[in-house]
Amino acid sequence: MPPLETIQVFQALNSSPNARLEQSAGLGDGMVAALWNNRHDAQEYQAPSHHTLSCYIAGGTGTFRRERPNDKGGPGKLCVLPAGHESAWVINGEIRLAHLYISPEQFALGCITLLDREPRELQLRESTFIDDPEQVQRFRRLIQLNWSEPGERLLTSSLAHDMLSHALLSQVGQREGLRLKGGLAPHLRRQLVDYIENHLSAPISLGLLAGQCALSEYHFARMFRESFGLPPHQYLLARRLTHARHLLRTGNQAFGDIAMACGFASASHFNNRFRQAMGATPGEYRLAFAR
Repeated sequence: MPPLETIQVFQALNSSPNARLEQSAGLGDGMVAALWNNRHDAQEYQAPSHHTLSCYIAGGTGTFRRERPNDKGGPGKLCVLPAGHESAWVINGEIRLAHLYISPEQFALGCITLLDREPRELQLRESTFIDDPEQVQRFRRLIQLNWSEPGERLLTSSLAHDMLSHALLSQVGQREGLRLKGGLAPHLRRQLVDYIENHLSAPISLGLLAGQCALSEYHFARMFRESFGLPPHQYLLARRLTHARHLLRTGNQAFGDIAMACGFASASHFNNRFRQAMGATPGEYRLAFAR
């Protein structure tokens, strides 16, 4: 998960004497949640490297973007702030708001696995004060969970994945004026996605994947990253961990069997990788979803 010091929107609020952080938590998979109170403030965000989903929980009726003073927020309003955007805000009165910060790598994974599109083709549409009752309900459920309790933090992570999927399906559009250069042909990208999904239990090397595309390992790794938005080993690990989470939630297989089914060398290797990604062991994850 990204360190907090790299999340510009978080740092901008955290450095303000008027903003107060109620709680924050790394949720794994490149996502961080934060709950803020702010009052009588001004904020500017300058091309952050991450995406931000923002929900106004209470107040906010005096909050507006500096260039749109007549368009004001309020409880239940959502803002979508993509990576690279620039915005300036005025906060009159008080506001309580929840943020979900999403890494570009996690956004890229969603584009590939949910939309079957190259991440570089797509962009999260910048939106201010929109109405989306489904997403607001998810945010309200999110802040009711205790992020410092390991089991509830895992439920929060699952909810954050649902929020990202919803944003991908409703707030993503074609990047305008784009001429793609390099990368893998669409049929090769789909072929790789299918191959990886069907062989998660098997050893998958860079050379094996490169051979699927009749490319050298060097050129394949570069072209894969251009098309997938992240390197091959990172994509493969993410898919293995996603499959592991599914197996942990839906069955009672032994952890060693799940490790083998997801291509990890041993139960201890699986345990270590899972803990690094999720901040919890596979056993803690299963227990959280058995409640």
